Amino acid sequence: MKISLKYIVFAFILILLNMSASAQCAMCKATAESATENVDKGIGEGLNAGIVYLMLIPYVLLAAVALVFFRKKIVDLFRS
Repeated sequence: MKISLKYIVFAFILILLNMSASAQCAMCKATAESATENVDKGIGEGLNAGIVYLMLIPYVLLAAVALVFFRKKIVDLFRS
């Protein structure tokens, strides 16, 4: 099975993007810690709202996929 150079480059770019994205958590943590030390609560509340928003999207997508795949079983369950 031949692996094309495009796929190898694409995988390498994804790995590099993942490395830079993981560095953002430390920045958010530092901002939240400094916001809790100061009187300014708006930054911390905004970060918490953003985290909840980002956490909600995968669960909504998972529920939508589950409804698509198990739609017939759900309909049969409510008919009984």
